[in-house]
Amino acid sequence: MEEAEIVEHFYGVYLLYCLNPKYKGRIYIGYTVDPRRRIKQHNAGREHGGAYKTSKKGPWSMVLIIHGFPNSTSALRFEWAWQHPHTSRRLRHVSKKKSTQKTIEFYLMVLSEMLKVGPWCRLPLTIRWLDDDFAQTYSTSFSPPLHMPICYGKVIPRKVTKRSPRKEKTNESQMQEDYIPIQLCSICGLISERNESITCIKPSCRLIAHLICLAQHFSKDDQILPIEGTCPSCNTNVLWGDLIRKMIGCYQDLQSDVDNSPLIISSDEDIVD
Repeated sequence: MEEAEIVEHFYGVYLLYCLNPKYKGRIYIGYTVDPRRRIKQHNAGREHGGAYKTSKKGPWSMVLIIHGFPNSTSALRFEWAWQHPHTSRRLRHVSKKKSTQKTIEFYLMVLSEMLKVGPWCRLPLTIRWLDDDFAQTYSTSFSPPLHMPICYGKVIPRKVTKRSPRKEKTNESQMQEDYIPIQLCSICGLISERNESITCIKPSCRLIAHLICLAQHFSKDDQILPIEGTCPSCNTNVLWGDLIRKMIGCYQDLQSDVDNSPLIISSDEDIVD
């Protein structure tokens, strides 16, 4: 396994596997913003924040987690559909579990189908294996869309912290220093307010655009939500999800001299079944 990766704005849906010989083979699907804390709660029992279905049946291993959801609502909907594939209207085509099929094999098959249908197929998701043995055994169970990377290793969520606003200036020189020129959208040419603008993830790029303008520029079909596109300013191919993450405050520590370093993506509070 690789070293733990720091990920900002983290919302994840995970799969647990029961290692207790009495219940071995059982799985549990849940939502979390902190995988390390969540698995400890599951193994500690319901009285320590674990779920009713996993309490006193451990130990459990968190073998897989899907993250990159834009918000908790999106992640919770994904969790529910994965838990109830035959109730979800988007997964009516998924066949029922065969008697000879292991439970984990069935739910990995469900996951594979989920990543092929909207809206999930268009999200900037990351499939992350947290357990080496399961990764080797089941890594070929699904093939996600090309824009969804498959990663290996632990993850450390980090909250996005907004920069503190600067104090008000008290004299003319300070006001001049704090002056922000009018920004024009690089695509339509109209004024673009700073809090409504989207910029490229490449630190040296000067792109400033309205969210809608850039979405339309990236769109290659009738879908409102683009997957990726080429920046009209620096010609860098970027994922739409990375642009949105930067817009909400991620990647603040990127250095201007780092153009192609791997990007890291987050955290909040758990919701338990």
